[in-house]
Amino acid sequence: MSRFRLSRRHLLGGAAATAATLAGVPAALAQLRVDITRGVVQPMPIAISPLAGDAPPDVQRGLQIAEVVQNDLDGSGLFKTIDRQAYIQSPNEMRTIPRFPDWRQINAQALVTGTVQGTGGTMAVEFRLWDVFAGNQLVGMRYEAADAKWRQVAHKIADEVYKRMTGEAGYFDTRIAYVGETGPATRRVKRVIVMDQDGANSRFLTDGSQLVLTPRIAPDGRRVAYMTYRNGPPRVVVKDIDGGPEGVLGDFPGMTFAPRFSPDGGTLLLTLAQGGVSNIYAWDVSSRRSSRLTDSNAIDTSPSFSPKGDQIAFNSDRGGTPQLYVMPSGGGGAKRISFGDGRYGSPAWSPRGDLIAFTKIKGGLFHIGIMKPDGSDERLLTQSYMDQSPSWAPNGRVILFERDDPHTDHARLLTIDISGYNQREIATPTDASDPDWSPLIP
Repeated sequence: MSRFRLSRRHLLGGAAATAATLAGVPAALAQLRVDITRGVVQPMPIAISPLAGDAPPDVQRGLQIAEVVQNDLDGSGLFKTIDRQAYIQSPNEMRTIPRFPDWRQINAQALVTGTVQGTGGTMAVEFRLWDVFAGNQLVGMRYEAADAKWRQVAHKIADEVYKRMTGEAGYFDTRIAYVGETGPATRRVKRVIVMDQDGANSRFLTDGSQLVLTPRIAPDGRRVAYMTYRNGPPRVVVKDIDGGPEGVLGDFPGMTFAPRFSPDGGTLLLTLAQGGVSNIYAWDVSSRRSSRLTDSNAIDTSPSFSPKGDQIAFNSDRGGTPQLYVMPSGGGGAKRISFGDGRYGSPAWSPRGDLIAFTKIKGGLFHIGIMKPDGSDERLLTQSYMDQSPSWAPNGRVILFERDDPHTDHARLLTIDISGYNQREIATPTDASDPDWSPLIP
């Protein structure tokens, strides 16, 4: 996989920008930052100019990059891009410093400008983020990459803007793995698909000849673990996203499923079903040895590591109904954390460590909810006929999940902010289930 060469210096845009850079983060930034602690956020007006270019292909690429950045930021619910028909300055007029009064006139609080220069299949992209009211440059970056990677460059730009304006890490330069489903309900063909977080660049990792479930992306973003039905009982396998054969995890005597990587990628949690009960095992990737973490006459499944790797949340019916539990990563000492009405499942620990997402069934409806790791402050974010399989964006701000529609018998992917607002659908080429969100791509 090709790498970006990133210049980690600010690109300076004149005396005002130089002074702002030397002084560190300008005071105006504190006023510009989006307040994301409230339940309902008023999106910030931002102008995203097409990036300037000298040759027609560069001009076209500059427009494409700007459109991806706009879609990323608008999709977060925290920004509202101003219509380009209102722009007074052209991209070429902003190769140095914009005329800030022109942008204040259309109520832009922040402005993105830049340039693209392509040469022999590669490109150099520069962008700047400006505080319109203060007339300061907030950040400037240069990216060099293969021209085919232009969408990833755009996502990286959106991540930088999001980070500067919200104070939190972005989540746009990421991938999503899921099970793509086609065919009638009685003969569904299921394949593992990987795509960019905005639905672009879909790729099939499996050919549909075998049933697959629960794909999970490794912390390095290069491998996917999933359950597959092949010769013999179902097995958890690992496959490189960029190609290569499947690798089977161990020779277990029963069915293994529900894989989940540790934060360092060195361990895989999985569930082993035997004789009507299920227990959780840890599989060491290096030594290829397994250790049993639970030992009950119940169904223990859906394990999820905490970000530090020292605890595991899981689902169990050991108390009579499916509930959520937390135990040390070495097993033993499980403590129940869910006590509300209904049945709980599919726990997913936030990358920030402050919340656990889950599926809850209550009153014949499915919900995606969140709670603190001790079980307090439970909140339900969604409600439908069937919402399930929550997965976190790497910044711990947005949750991805599956929604099944009983009227059309189709499954699709949606995201929602932890505030409970900004629910959006991600377009997929097939029906989609069992989603998993990757970390930021290196």
